Order: sequence, then structure tokens, then C-alpha cells
Amino acid sequence: MLSEKKDNNFENEIFILQNKLKSNLFDEVIIKAKSLLKKHRHERKILHGIPVLYNIISLAYQSKLDYNNSIKIMEEALKLDPKNIFFLNNMGISQHKSKDFIEAEKYFERALKINPNYINVLNNFANLKKDLDKVDDAIKYYERSVKIKSNILITNYNLSSMYIQKGDYEKAIKYLKKSLEINPKFTTADRVLSLITKYEKNNKHFLDMIEKKKNFNLNDDEMIELNFALGKAYENLKDYKNAFIHINEANGKKKEKIKYNIQNDNNLFKNIKKDFDNDFKIQNDYNTKKIIFIVGMPRSGTTLTEQIISSHKNVYGAGELMFLSDMIKEEFFIRNKKNYNLKRFKDLQNEYLEKISLIDNSDKCLTDKAPLNFRWIGFINIMFPNSKIINCKRNSLDNCWSIYKNNFDAGLNFSFNLNDLGKFYNLYEDLINFWKLKYPKTIYDLEYEKLINNQESETKKVLEFCELEWDPNCLKHYDNDRLIKTVSTVQARKPIYKTSIKLSDSYSKYLEELKSVLKK
Repeated sequence: MLSEKKDNNFENEIFILQNKLKSNLFDEVIIKAKSLLKKHRHERKILHGIPVLYNIISLAYQSKLDYNNSIKIMEEALKLDPKNIFFLNNMGISQHKSKDFIEAEKYFERALKINPNYINVLNNFANLKKDLDKVDDAIKYYERSVKIKSNILITNYNLSSMYIQKGDYEKAIKYLKKSLEINPKFTTADRVLSLITKYEKNNKHFLDMIEKKKNFNLNDDEMIELNFALGKAYENLKDYKNAFIHINEANGKKKEKIKYNIQNDNNLFKNIKKDFDNDFKIQNDYNTKKIIFIVGMPRSGTTLTEQIISSHKNVYGAGELMFLSDMIKEEFFIRNKKNYNLKRFKDLQNEYLEKISLIDNSDKCLTDKAPLNFRWIGFINIMFPNSKIINCKRNSLDNCWSIYKNNFDAGLNFSFNLNDLGKFYNLYEDLINFWKLKYPKTIYDLEYEKLINNQESETKKVLEFCELEWDPNCLKHYDNDRLIKTVSTVQARKPIYKTSIKLSDSYSKYLEELKSVLKK
């Protein structure tokens, strides 16, 4: 009787911990779970509850983004039970999040050998493959998952994202519609569907979205996504007033939620210029992999530029990689160690090359198209002295409007307010001019409007800058079946068209604040 009561107490404590985990009380969960683990780990009667404690601790650390400690607790757990599929899954997730992709893959493979149909592992392994741009592999695991259980929302949505990257919009639409069937309030699917839809007046999805806005009780996040989608639809219908109203409403609500302050970016840019204003010179070794960094403001033609260049037979288009930015921010700004020296830059060079080798280990030239890498041009010149840097430029008003009408993920928090957006554009121009004075031979300005109007001549110039021979495939970029992750996927898969030039003119009377902020 006493033993049964003890078991019940233990199970009740686990239940309480699980609820606290759901309530985001992560530190409290970790402390209490570790205490219970220490107290009970050798008691046979409740051994079945010990794995649950290990997993609770791991999940709490993951939620705190403390992946190193999550890995440590899973290492301890796996010594006790090397074939526990929950331990292997959590270890795979933590290794993935800490960017040790090779180790993550090993743990997911071990888990699938134990149970090939465990949905959590299939989805997490697919997520890893997705982040490594192994889209066909990702699709394989997501498809296996939906065959086992077809009504998991995130799996269907992830499948739609993979097919969009491949340019298979028919299958993408199928899984987006399935996502909305599972949860009509999942308006992220509405927004993504809007990006690959050309709307006419009586389009069913357009009418469904209007109905949804009127009669569904949507929360702020759901309404933000829906308003961006409706803005896109109204723009297709050339109803620019309603397009602006919905886009502006979405951005206003997003701005309220993120609490962005332009002064933080202003300080960052000022500190970067201060660091590189000193005439220090660090001569790093040439890296064996030839890299083309495509930078600029988002929506300035970076995706189209990469699509054209990566159509070259000797170029691999890696897309929007976050490796470089994450490494530089961690090494020099989060840790705040500014004692620049050759060893540190060499270590970062090797780390970056190791990471991109997981994506492409051929002898081809590789493009890294992360627009905001314009902030790190000084670092790029030291880390990769034989790299090429293409700065994509576009009419400032067109560029800013194109940013404003899209909902971007984390990292573009300046984009949800016209005043912030204009000021950030000015910061970009100021920093680019600083880099061009400092490194005049390493940066090539590619103007979007010139590329659109004179594709062949501008393509030849940029290939010459990249020291690549002429390849006529670059004029057929729309036939390039490489993956495209960005919101520009539809445009980049079409032949060159000119309708995006001066599109902001249709919204001119709504953009007076932006025009007043932008430098003339």
C-alpha cells in the first residue's frame, strides 16, 4: 500500500512537471526533474518513469535553446538505455539545433532502425534534410510520415514548402489545401498559397479569405498572415487601396508584437564601421572553394541573380545560408571579443567550409545568397580573400515597398514599419558605400533595373567579374531546377519580366512617410 502511494506520488509529480513544461517554466522544471532523478533513479518500482524525467529535462533545455545541456543529459540517458527511441530522437533534435548535422543524422538513423515508422523521428529527420537543402530526402521522410498519419498539420505544411522550393506548385497547392482542411485558422497556409496564386475577381480562395476575415475569430498572428495574403490578392486585382489597407494592417500588428528599435541596428552598423575604420590588415590564406556572396537589401533581385549565375555549368546555387552570419555574430558580437587575429579568422573559414561541404562538396563554385551578409563584407574579405561579392541594387522605393508587402521571418524586424524600413535602407546604403571605399575591387554593383532591361549584357558583365566563362544557360535561368527557398521563388522561375519595375508608383500616395525618410 505504501509502495503504491509512492508510485502515485511520483506519477503525480511527473504530471505536474509536464504541465509546467507546457507553461514555459523551464528552469523550475529542470531543477525539480533533476532532483527527482537523483532521488529515484535506482528504485525499481518506478524505473518506468525515469526515461520520462530524462526527456522532460532535455525538452526544457531545448526550449531554453540550451542545446549543449540537452545533449549532455541525453548522453547520460543513452548510457542507461542506448536503444530508447525517445532519447535518440531528442539527441538528434539537439544535435541538429546545435548545428552538428552529421551527429544529428546518426541519431535519427539509429532511431529509425529501431522503429522505421515512428512519426516524430521521420518528421525531425526530414527537418534536418530540409535545412541541408536535401529536399528530395526531406520529401521522402515527410511523405512516409503522412502515409502513416495524414492529418498532422505541420507535416503537410512542410511538404508544401518543399514542393514550392522545387517549383512543383501543383503538389504544393495540394498540401496547402490539406493544411487548411486540417485547420482553417492556419492562415500561414493562406499566405503561402497567395504567393503562388494569380487572383481574379471570383477566385474561390480569395472569397474564402474574405469570409474568414469577417466571420472567423482569428488571433493576432492568424490575422497578420491573412492580411498579407489578402494584400497580395487585392494587388493582383489592381485594387491598390485595399491592398495597402490589408498590408499596412498586417505590418502594424507585427510591429506591435516584435518591439523592434532601429537604434540597435544603427549601433551595430556604427560599431562595424568603427572596427574596420582602423587600417588593420590580416592576410588569410586563399580558400580552396570559390565562393560568390550575393548581398544587398532583401527583394533587390538577389534571388534572380543567384538563379541566373547558378544556371552556369560550373556553379552550385546554395541559396540563403545563415552559417556565415551566425558564426560572425556569435564570435564577434555575442561573445563581444573584438581582438581580431589570423587564427580566429582561419578557424571561421574552416568552420564555414566544413558546413557548406555538407551541402555541396564538388569542385564547383558556390553561391551564398544571404542578402544581409552585406553587413559582414569586411569579414568576408578577410575570411575568403578570393571570394566574389555581388551587391544587388534596386530603386529604393520599389525595393522598400516589395519588402513591406511580404511577411518575413526573424531577422528582418525592420521591415514592419515604413519609417524603420526607410532608415534601415539608409543604413544599408551608408555601409555599402563604406565597404566600396575600403574594398573597391571586390564588390560588384548589379542594378536590378539594368538586369531586367538588358539581361544578356548585364549577365556577361557579372560572369566576367566572377571569372566565369560565358554559359548561354544563364539566359535560361527559368529552366534551372535548383531549389529556391525565398518568397521570390515564383518570379525567379519565370523568364525576365518588367512589371515589378516602378510597381511602387501604384501606391505612391500611401508612401509619403517612406519617401520622406529615404535619402534622395
